[in-house]
This record gives sequence, C-alpha cells and structure tokens, in this order.
Amino acid sequence: MKKVKKYKIGRRLGAGVFEKCQTAKFVASEARHLKNSKNKRPKVLSGFALQFVEKQKVRFMYNISEKQFSNYVKEAVSTKGAIATEVLFELLETRLDNVVYRLGLAHTRRLSRQMTSHGHITVNGKKTTVPSLRVKVGDIIAVREGSKKSVMFADMAKKMKEYTIPNWLNFNVDTMSGKIAGKPKNIEGFLDLNTVLEFYSR
Repeated sequence: MKKVKKYKIGRRLGAGVFEKCQTAKFVASEARHLKNSKNKRPKVLSGFALQFVEKQKVRFMYNISEKQFSNYVKEAVSTKGAIATEVLFELLETRLDNVVYRLGLAHTRRLSRQMTSHGHITVNGKKTTVPSLRVKVGDIIAVREGSKKSVMFADMAKKMKEYTIPNWLNFNVDTMSGKIAGKPKNIEGFLDLNTVLEFYSR
C-alpha cells in the first residue's frame, strides 16, 4: 500500500489506523489539507456510513481481510457468558503478529507480520510462520535464536527505552522474549467496537 494512499485512509478513518500516520509529517500534511479545504462543507455521514467507517478502521489497523474480521465478529457474538466487544478486542489483540508489534519488536504491524511469516518468531520455543496464530495468557513469544543477530533486531535495548509496553505484556530485552501476562483491554478509545457490531447485526 502506497504511503499516499495510507495518508488518505488515515485522514478518513483516523491517524491511529496506520503507524505512519502517527508522525509529525502526517500532522503537517493534515494541517495543509485542512487549510486547503476550509471552505468546503464537511460531509454528514449516515448511521450506516459511520458503522462502515468504524469497521474499516479496525480492518486497516490490524491489516486483516474482510473474511477474517467477519469470522472474528461471529465468534465474539456467539461466545456465551461474555461481552462481545471485549471478546472481539481480545481476538484481534492476541493475534501473533499484533503481539509481536505490541512487544516493540516491530515498528509496524505489517513488519511484524513479515517477521512472523519468515520464521523469525517462536511461541513457547517453537518456530511458527502463522501471523494469525492466537496466543494466550502464559505463552512466551521470542525472537528465534538464529535471528537475534538480524539487523531487524539491532539496538533493541535502545529502542525499548523509548517504547512503552502494554500492561498485559512483559518483555525481557536481554533474551528478546515476552510473555502474555494478562488479557488486553480496549482502554485507548480509538476503536468503537459497539458500532462495528451494529454494522454486522444488520
């Protein structure tokens, strides 16, 4: 996906969708765009359009297909005795490629997916090449021993000093391994999963 297209999508769905849209460069680009379009009347979105935007926001953020996302929604809604939005968020966050990203091993989810599919990551000591693999509390996610000298993981100690790991994860920079310490919670407020479920309940 071209950077220009990402900027357009980030402008429509929100800067939190792509990591490249969370930079000073994007902020400057957005400021120029607003200045050029200040005389244009903003579009008023219908209820359906708002639901569609929220759905697309999640899909682009986690870099998943419509079919994958639809299956996650079905599983979340059908889980008895649980709140569907919480289950859906957990399903998305506990994908292996997302966990690799959240641990700070990759600066984008796209790169974390590449790392995983190329066999650089292990789960409980076993190499896996499945980015969508679902991990659970207690699992150990680590950089494969033979990949630790790769340029992708260079200066990891320095990088981690500038990164804040979510409280449901633990990470040991010396061993380049992390542990799922708890369940993720949707506390950032960027994703409105209730609206997403409304879209699929039509």
